[in-house]
Amino acid sequence: MGITDRIYSKIEKHAVKISFALALILASVVTLGACRRADEASRAELQAHLAQEVLRFHVLANSDAGADQEQKLAVRDAAIAYMERNMPDVSDSGEAKEWVRSHTDEIEEVSREAAAAAGEDYPVSAAVTTCWFPEKSYGDVTFPEGNYEALRIEIGAARGHNWWCVLYPSLCFLDTAHAVVPEEGKEKLKNVLTEEEYSRITAETEFEIGWFFWQR
Repeated sequence: MGITDRIYSKIEKHAVKISFALALILASVVTLGACRRADEASRAELQAHLAQEVLRFHVLANSDAGADQEQKLAVRDAAIAYMERNMPDVSDSGEAKEWVRSHTDEIEEVSREAAAAAGEDYPVSAAVTTCWFPEKSYGDVTFPEGNYEALRIEIGAARGHNWWCVLYPSLCFLDTAHAVVPEEGKEKLKNVLTEEEYSRITAETEFEIGWFFWQR
């Protein structure tokens, strides 16, 4: 074999190796893409199921001013206290949503009185509506982003940092220093989810742990 033939032979071998490497890279890219799509579909399915089983609670402050933020917390406390006193022991999210819808006038009135006592006499509105929420955590429970039904209380212009939690099952915590989620609420949530779904929302490695304040 001459020099030219040996050169061409080496070139062909290198070309085969390069082609094989490119094929592996392409296969990896395709596999990763498929895995990502499958994961996104799985998250969307999990979010859709969660949305059927929970009712969230959302209080929007008038602004980020200190007084307005304090007013927001006063409204939160008054609304939660009213519901703790009057809401029966419902068995599922459907009953919770139905009860809250039938008592929005009372919740709105309680919230309006609390807002007036805590600061400026802003208009206050309350309603059960569908809202988009980012991915956030309640203690060690993390909910994926998506649309959820929520009791939404708006104070004034409703342009400030907001407070929110899961109203049913009860995952609200007022001890922000320790962020301890009630075990009873977690057990109710566990009962309506599959073992895999519950594992996903309580595994810190699956989701980024965040705070429960967010800005619209």
